[in-house]
Amino acid sequence: MGYPVLVTGGTGGIGSAIVRRLSADGYQVTFTWRRDEAAAAALAAETGAEAHRLDLADRAAVATFAETLQAAEEPFYGFVHNAGATHDALAATLDVERAAAVMEVNLFAFMGLVKGVVRGMTAARQGRIVAIGALAATRAAAGNGAYAASKAALEAYVRTLMTEVARRGVTANVVAPGWVETAMAGEVPPQLARAIPAQRLGKAAEVANAVAFLLRGEASYVNGTTLTVDGGLGTMLAATK
Repeated sequence: MGYPVLVTGGTGGIGSAIVRRLSADGYQVTFTWRRDEAAAAALAAETGAEAHRLDLADRAAVATFAETLQAAEEPFYGFVHNAGATHDALAATLDVERAAAVMEVNLFAFMGLVKGVVRGMTAARQGRIVAIGALAATRAAAGNGAYAASKAALEAYVRTLMTEVARRGVTANVVAPGWVETAMAGEVPPQLARAIPAQRLGKAAEVANAVAFLLRGEASYVNGTTLTVDGGLGTMLAATK
């Protein structure tokens, strides 16, 4: 049996790709899900992973789950925070309560679950923490303020987390996808795909591949960084400013 790894948001497009890849790599995967019980059951049956229902917007439920993680007999080797929420609105019409809910899922739930796994990792002197960020954290798009702010805060937290755990053999990194073919991305105009240097949208499996690399022993010297998986879009935008 491989190292235990926790993945949040396991039934989404990127999340299910991560669960499949890490399970295939031999990890003992536990994933969380919130709404789609049928999809969670099917993914668990397909991969052998363990499914756990958890609403990451519920801070009390996250804290309780973190306590169970901390009490586990075998410490978790990996934690991948993939679950995410969004609220698209211009500043003049932004619903602050909905923006707060985005921050709860994207950032605060991650912080809470880190509490549940980090002591076991540092005690074992090995561990891999990966947060799924977004290109939006560093590239502006109108109406994307709440989501972008949550992902930028996520990156800042991961960098600080790294300074606390690196000496104990634990890494903390961010994988930041650009436009990826998922239900969350919705319909993407063809002209957008043509604007990407790779001339296409990314695939969920390509994001999962980046996560898999960061969990490997060969990535032990990669720490506190953001690995962008965007087909070159972010670099091109920066070069044309």
